[in-house]
Amino acid sequence: MFVPNFYREPDASWTVDLVRDNPLALAVSNGCPEDGPFATHLPVIFDPARYGDLPGDLPGELPGELPGATLLGHMNRANPHWSALQTGGILLLTFTGPHSYVSPTAYQTTPAAPTWNFTAVHARGVVEKIDSTEETLDVVKATVRAYEGEFGDGWDMTESVGYFRKILPAVGAFRLTVTRAEGMFKLSQEQPAEVRERVRESFEQSACRYKRETAGLMSRLP
Repeated sequence: MFVPNFYREPDASWTVDLVRDNPLALAVSNGCPEDGPFATHLPVIFDPARYGDLPGDLPGELPGELPGATLLGHMNRANPHWSALQTGGILLLTFTGPHSYVSPTAYQTTPAAPTWNFTAVHARGVVEKIDSTEETLDVVKATVRAYEGEFGDGWDMTESVGYFRKILPAVGAFRLTVTRAEGMFKLSQEQPAEVRERVRESFEQSACRYKRETAGLMSRLP
């Protein structure tokens, strides 16, 4: 990912937070010359074996940066992408955070050009396919705990674990050790401070959730 210097994350924790808060990744890996690369949308979590459930009954601690971190994901085994994945191979996970269109009306200057403020993280790493049925079930259960705690209503999966076991043969789980990560936080840093503040204020006052979330990140800029 091409990241101009002024769009780089102010701190490594920004990339970690973006992955945690926006865990639906696009997984990309090389395919054959005839069909091109494989790309699959899938849920990703930080490995609770290293970091604890995030969140969960036992609060964990996020890593300080993505390189060296361990992530867990799963996909449908019927997906040709699963067959193409190999233990020891390289997988790219892309995550998209808050983003929004920027209208020149927010600049209050002329001439001006519209743009798009956005945040994204690309995490590249080495894949380990999980063969064990119990380990695969652990990945599914850990994913439920993480997402119910962060995005759900606290649903109790206890009575559904038997159902999980029935569908488990169709689930392919993997572990990814991140070797390199890049974050792009394009938040009007190229603009003069007063113009950037006008953009932030217009986003903050918007009824659009995406604009308000983007404004929140703009407020955190140094």
